Amino acid sequence: MKNVFIFAAALSFTPFIHAGITVEKTATGGAIVKADGALFAEYVVDQANKPYLWPIIGPTGKHMTRAWPMKDVEGEKKDHPHHRGLNFGHENIGGFNTWAEAASYGDAGKNPEKASKALASLGSIKHREFTKLEGGETGVIVAVSDYLDREGKKIISEERTMIFRAASGTRSIDFDVILIASEGEVVVDDRKDSGLSIRVPHSMCVDAKEGGKIVNSKGDLDGAAWSKRAEWCDFHGPVEGEHLGIAMLNHPASFRHPTPWHARTYGLFTANPFGTSALDKTAPNGAVTLKKGERISLYHRFIFHKGDEKSGGIADAFAAYAKEKK
Repeated sequence: MKNVFIFAAALSFTPFIHAGITVEKTATGGAIVKADGALFAEYVVDQANKPYLWPIIGPTGKHMTRAWPMKDVEGEKKDHPHHRGLNFGHENIGGFNTWAEAASYGDAGKNPEKASKALASLGSIKHREFTKLEGGETGVIVAVSDYLDREGKKIISEERTMIFRAASGTRSIDFDVILIASEGEVVVDDRKDSGLSIRVPHSMCVDAKEGGKIVNSKGDLDGAAWSKRAEWCDFHGPVEGEHLGIAMLNHPASFRHPTPWHARTYGLFTANPFGTSALDKTAPNGAVTLKKGERISLYHRFIFHKGDEKSGGIADAFAAYAKEKK
């Protein structure tokens, strides 16, 4: 309860009204999160080679992710079909790729040899079970998944904890990912396409030229924010007639904080601490070899807010988040 108060106080000096959160399993094995009875987010486990959150509804009732490929909406860009809502993936853990999916490679007839090689290295993150589904002033989902190779052999395990908060004017999702070398020694490679991602609404992206902006805690803007290390990064712009934003905060206890940001002007928004040399050619290779039982811990908070990063109080929100123990 203390953390909820700190989060709210950091965003505004006015009183916040907290919504009641419910979390329930869905018929397809995922989970649905509601705030005061209305949809907040759905955790989908059966539609791709990895679980993801979609849709995510922001503080004013607007959708805060691109709909495609889950839903075809006129005017949205239809690139990168693996950019599903909010998800985690990695281009190479133990030799297998959970970032992409089969549809990522398009028409295999154009380059069958390349497509065949890519598909052979395609892995999956398979949801195994929920260890907690809990509602209240916050909603909590704790999910255990297995990373599998092309043949279904287990590579590593993952535990993710998602905490949902809703208050007047803002919503947030804490998204903690613990990667565990449960099966033995494994290499987590240095790759560009890896990390915790959200694909923002198309109208919010910089390339849509409707007023969308990227800004990080160092003041880097738009394309200049790509690959830069920062404590937080924010995408904001128009969504269905309102100016809204999505901030991602990188907790100081997270692996390789402050993370580099694989944030693209076309709408991909990724915290990627894995791609050191992949994002900066002057940096040393960042591949990590985990021995059996070792782990990598990633801690992030998404804030869905009104206005830009200043009116959303993101710098203050990070200061409060950074004080929380992990």
